[in-house]
Amino acid sequence: MPSKSTKSPASAFGPRHPELDQVNLRLLAVLQADPRLSMSALARTVGMSAPAVTARVRRMEEVGIITGFHLTVDPAAIGLRVTGLVRVRPGPGQLPGLMKAARNHPQVTACDRITGEDCVVIRLHAATVPALESVLDEFLLYGQTTTSIVVSQPVPPRPLPLPE
Repeated sequence: MPSKSTKSPASAFGPRHPELDQVNLRLLAVLQADPRLSMSALARTVGMSAPAVTARVRRMEEVGIITGFHLTVDPAAIGLRVTGLVRVRPGPGQLPGLMKAARNHPQVTACDRITGEDCVVIRLHAATVPALESVLDEFLLYGQTTTSIVVSQPVPPRPLPLPE
């Protein structure tokens, strides 16, 4: 029977950043649960002063532990009802152009380099299937594409597990 544990075992984590002491891990856990918290509210939650919490959060931003605070918008709410996952196998010498095209295309929301026969997976959004096809045609300039249309997202993006 599958485990119902929501925590990853300590063995699941490699070495952690030297800035990640127990206090900073607690700050991250609270911020992941509610990234809109003010520094004052965060400080109250963890039992510290606001200046101390602010300094710790800024330091985690400076060293790249915290990479941003994000707003998530439902693509369908703004008329982008079709989500495609596009695997791309670039032609010889086409990878730099593909990366630039993905970075610059407003309907691309993620692009990952991967291992295997394909080099890249792109997540993009379009209003309709014909509109998706139009976007895909732009990426065909760089190589062979294989597209899957997302029908549901049973596990939406969520915060990373944190070590204890």
